[in-house]
Amino acid sequence: GRAPPNTPLASLTKAVNSQKCIRAGGKHNDLEDVGRDTYHHTFFEMMGSWSFGDYFKKEAIEYAWELLTEVYGIEQGRLYATYFGGDEALGLEADEEARDFWLRFLPEERVLACGAKDNFWEMGDTGPCGPCSEIHYDRIGNRDASSLVNADDPDVIEIWNLVFIQFNRDESGSLASLPAKHVDTGMGLERLCSLLQDKTSNYDIDAFQPIFRKMESLANVGPYEGKLGKEDEGLKDTAYRAVADHARTLTFALADGAVPDNDGRGYVLRRILRRATRYGQQILKAEPGFFSQLVPVVVDTFGSFYPELVENQANIIEIVREEEEAFSAMLERGIKYFEDEIIPSDNDESHDNKNTVVPGDKAFFLYDTLGFPIDLTELMAEEAGMKVDMKGFEAEMEGQKQRSREARLAAKGLGGERLELIAEQTAWLADEGIAVTDDSFKYQWDEDVDAVVKAIFTSDGFLKDGEKAKEGDMVGIVLDKSSFYAEAGGQDPDLGTIAILSADDEKPSGQVVINDVQVYGGYVLHTGIVSQGASISVGSPIKCQVDYARRRDVAPNHSMTHVLNAALRDVLGETCDQRGSQCNDEKLRFDFSFKSALSVDQLRDTENYVRDTIEKKLPVTAKVMPLAEAKAIPGVRAMFGEVYPDPVRVVTVGEDSSVEFCGGTHIANTEEAEAFVLTEETAVAKGIRRITALTRGAARKAIEGGAKFEKLTSELEALPADETPDLDKRAGALRKDLDSGEFSAALKSELRARIEAVQKKGI
Repeated sequence: GRAPPNTPLASLTKAVNSQKCIRAGGKHNDLEDVGRDTYHHTFFEMMGSWSFGDYFKKEAIEYAWELLTEVYGIEQGRLYATYFGGDEALGLEADEEARDFWLRFLPEERVLACGAKDNFWEMGDTGPCGPCSEIHYDRIGNRDASSLVNADDPDVIEIWNLVFIQFNRDESGSLASLPAKHVDTGMGLERLCSLLQDKTSNYDIDAFQPIFRKMESLANVGPYEGKLGKEDEGLKDTAYRAVADHARTLTFALADGAVPDNDGRGYVLRRILRRATRYGQQILKAEPGFFSQLVPVVVDTFGSFYPELVENQANIIEIVREEEEAFSAMLERGIKYFEDEIIPSDNDESHDNKNTVVPGDKAFFLYDTLGFPIDLTELMAEEAGMKVDMKGFEAEMEGQKQRSREARLAAKGLGGERLELIAEQTAWLADEGIAVTDDSFKYQWDEDVDAVVKAIFTSDGFLKDGEKAKEGDMVGIVLDKSSFYAEAGGQDPDLGTIAILSADDEKPSGQVVINDVQVYGGYVLHTGIVSQGASISVGSPIKCQVDYARRRDVAPNHSMTHVLNAALRDVLGETCDQRGSQCNDEKLRFDFSFKSALSVDQLRDTENYVRDTIEKKLPVTAKVMPLAEAKAIPGVRAMFGEVYPDPVRVVTVGEDSSVEFCGGTHIANTEEAEAFVLTEETAVAKGIRRITALTRGAARKAIEGGAKFEKLTSELEALPADETPDLDKRAGALRKDLDSGEFSAALKSELRARIEAVQKKGI
């Protein structure tokens, strides 16, 4: 893709870096191999070099050779290089250019052609890709090891991959040349250390030894011996390697603010943790709770280089301990279910295919009910000489996902389809001379903006000049300028219409009803349905007609997330950090880091802080300034992990009540929010809390609802217990209604306690 304009990354032409990497999901997934061999990891430290349209194959190969042989002093006779040997199915010829550059340093017998599986790099099914050149190292030496390259031999390992990104694959599978050629190289530090320290296994380097020593004190199966394959009877050493790797992964990830969860990167971590828990308890015979005891060892080993490990150690231990305890309770049930319901018994004399396959519905039960990630079930099945019916499992999963997907798209009025621009499309727009969308008008209110259609995108690609989108078509429209706010920063996009103007009299001849607005590399894509009797084509003059009435419900919710952020820091302390937010025309949602549920007093104080800010009628202002200058503002807040443009927009409430980097649309004064009600506070993951709140009319309605329940509770309390035989039932009915009501969470908690007191009197 393209870096957003006006960000530091957008101006880079080349770079080098060292980064913490987790590879346990997607196309490049090493999880299944971890523990089974000596060189795969879910967490590793990756050293990389990059060229963004600067140098290419010649320089990348020269730099790699110089670093390995001259700087690190690696013996040249142990090195092999591969290059892409071509692929008829892809219509690609061999990368003879890379081969010829390698022949300047290596003899022909050690420059090897390989197929697309090993030497054509793709991150996913679509997107930038290209041929790559791998550098392999022979641990033995003084022999011809060319036949062992890319043969999964532990003594001939890949140490560096030079990727030459020169194509883009679209959704149809077709490849197109990129307008600029790039280089992305990566070398794993652990593999490099293994050969520099003269070790035959990554797990034998110094960084792993303290973890193994601690594990040996917790396990009840003897010490780590480094065995592999059939020699590793009972999978003891496989488990040692997997658990040691996973301890590093969890410690580093949690230190960076990630948490185990049920989706996204959080679920990747949960899978890894549960895999380690199963290996430790079932294979190594360690007691429940063993895994959290490995965290301090990882911190001691790496903390001097990564201070965030030391700073977050207590929190990491707490999260791992609670996750481990939660899964340990299910682990025994899951193992028993697997052994009793899935593994064929010794008395089962039939050995047909049915008895060697884990049915998809049973694998889904393990996943959905007992919390077993599917890769863990596959691992257990393999150990039992079985396979999982993945088609059956995926059918169960897809049914669940499809129902969820349809509900989300229906809520946006997208009818099951969403148009998105990938790198190839944004590159095409740039090549056609189409400038990125001028969306500076999005901060205006109550003004229609005239614009011109520059491109029309459909599920079949861009319309050509002269082609028209007609009534009922789903289209994505790129304009020269726009007043629509594209979804970003946790704020839902603007909705509205694009009025299609007649070329002669500038009167609307139809419209496109916009139900989604997204931005891709600076191009704002307005997605919607062409209305009845209308048509639109490239070059059509249009008028942007934002639904400003709806925006007036969205903007206060966004502005109040800023005030809520300040309120939480005031009530809970400065260690409370924002972890996400979502604002639409109905409510606001705010995620933040905090270890426990908020007390009634904390909920009330937070709610009152925001209400007081509204009553003070403070101005809400925005100013664009250089990023360095903005970062120097006292008390300024920025979202962890976000990349901000330079210059950046700074939104301030009052003089200094709240100062945040933000590109969203806001109210001009806090009084426009009218009212505020904090309706719910819940946990979304370990150490992450979520607040849901309302403003304006929705908040006033909630305040009225709270007053009604307060009145009903007072009336209930006034009833004499000795004269009201069904008092407990009345209290129970009111409690049920109260729990389903939407009003202040602090008030609800107070009323719940009062009702429970009445129930006790009536029993």
